Amino acid sequence: MGIGDKIGNKTQESIGKAKEGIGEATGNERLEAEGAKDQAVARAKQAGEHVKDAAKDITGH
Repeated sequence: MGIGDKIGNKTQESIGKAKEGIGEATGNERLEAEGAKDQAVARAKQAGEHVKDAAKDITGH
């Protein structure tokens, strides 16, 4: 996983957490759900990158 990908995924996850928190605090269910979705997408991307990294470690490519 490239450093740019890591930073992008963590940024997306952090923004999602902020949206979810703001949505919860203000009673905005749409914003809360959007934040939860952003976090899930970021975590899925991170998981995919971890799988690719593990495959590289195994194959050496």
